[in-house]
Amino acid sequence: MTPSAPLPEAIAAGSGGESPLLELLSGFIVELRAAGLPVSLTENLDAMEAVTHIPLEDREAFKYALGATLVKNHSHWRAFETVFEVYFSLRGEQYEMVDGQWLDELDLDELDEDGAGDGDGQQGQGGGGGDGLSPEELAEMLFQALMRGDQATMRAIARQSVKRFAGMEPGRPVGGTYYLYRTLRNLELDGMLERLMEQAREQADGPLSNLEERLEKDEFEGRIDQLKKEIEAEIRRRLVADRGVEAMAKTLRKPLPEDVDFMHATRDEMMSLRKAIIPLTRKLAVRLARKRRHGRKGPLDFRSTVRHSLSYGGVPAEPKFKYPRPSKPEILVIADISGSVAAFARFTLHLVYALSSQFSKVRSFVFIDGLDEVTSYFEGTDDINQAVHRVNTEADVVWVDGHSDYGHALEVFWDGYGKDITKKSTVLILGDARNNYHQSQAWIVQEIERKARHVHWLNPEPRSYWDTGDSIVSEYGVHCDGVWEVRNLRQLEKFVETLV
Repeated sequence: MTPSAPLPEAIAAGSGGESPLLELLSGFIVELRAAGLPVSLTENLDAMEAVTHIPLEDREAFKYALGATLVKNHSHWRAFETVFEVYFSLRGEQYEMVDGQWLDELDLDELDEDGAGDGDGQQGQGGGGGDGLSPEELAEMLFQALMRGDQATMRAIARQSVKRFAGMEPGRPVGGTYYLYRTLRNLELDGMLERLMEQAREQADGPLSNLEERLEKDEFEGRIDQLKKEIEAEIRRRLVADRGVEAMAKTLRKPLPEDVDFMHATRDEMMSLRKAIIPLTRKLAVRLARKRRHGRKGPLDFRSTVRHSLSYGGVPAEPKFKYPRPSKPEILVIADISGSVAAFARFTLHLVYALSSQFSKVRSFVFIDGLDEVTSYFEGTDDINQAVHRVNTEADVVWVDGHSDYGHALEVFWDGYGKDITKKSTVLILGDARNNYHQSQAWIVQEIERKARHVHWLNPEPRSYWDTGDSIVSEYGVHCDGVWEVRNLRQLEKFVETLV
């Protein structure tokens, strides 16, 4: 996508009734909210005002004007970009369909006339829109465009490649990834980078140094990535023209980092979660500290009220209250790190230790069918990722076969550490309570509840899955102050606020 790419003609000028721009922006705001972005009415009005001060033909200015007024969290930017590219993907009438075919105004033959080509005559091979070019000629033109960094030609070739190789058919229920794969496979980009490097070496006055080699390679890789983005954008535009904006927006909608399910997160989503947890802990720490400083009034202080009523002739005109003296709780975390729940435990440990300043003491225990204390892994280190890595690789948590056994793990905890639980202790048990049909030993949770200040169970499974199969969460839950469904960062944040 380039800064010079114009917005749809339909939104540039109204044609009676409601402004097309206003209508499109309204739909855009609705989709942002559906994607999870918190867009208020005031921000909506700010966006409407902002776009009146920029040229509508400048796509990038339009995009960043909307982003500046509607996006408040950096982790939401990717979701904003996806919705923006769908809603403002069409560019003029070339994507209208006639007789089941797309009209395509692309004409590689006219690139030189527009000033995009280099005048070497390689583009003019007959056939309007480059249809007369053979695959070899198209590949050579692409090679020359990548060598020069000619974005106009690359953009035109991307469009022609999608038209020629993607095999897109109106109404066909196929995702964009399939079309992208077909297009890239036919362009054979795998050997393009090496060919570009060989050409760069030949054109150099002498042998390239290691630094020059690296810089050239980075530059060519960036151009190839840009070509792939242009191809993705072209496929997206054609899909929007075929299926409509709302349908495509719904198809491409992805959860925000704070709404990603811990147990089903992809590698990319995991990276987004790690980035999102840092600002989340800062925000929570500030909120929890403020909550302590400005605690709500406690119960009525009858003695003080009567004493102060003497100045009013015995009338209790000024009630007095006992102000709470909040103390920092001591946290004991007991986390199942088996299988898919390991990701959930990892992020909970991240959050708890990042907020350790809000607690008087934090102790951590991890288990599968055995249990081990890992508190020392987090002490004296600023890199929580390294500490969590040590938990996963060094903790002694396997007793027999490495399958979850909550009953045995709880027995080990109670025998070794039960004496350390006091009325200042808040115990967090993290896991799905899938016990592989072993003994539950729920009496231990009951004893922990009797000794502790609070006991909370955090379950990363959907509530509808609880007590199905080998899940026995209710056997433990009756002895807890609360059993919480915690599948994502948003739910984890909501729970942490209840700890103090």
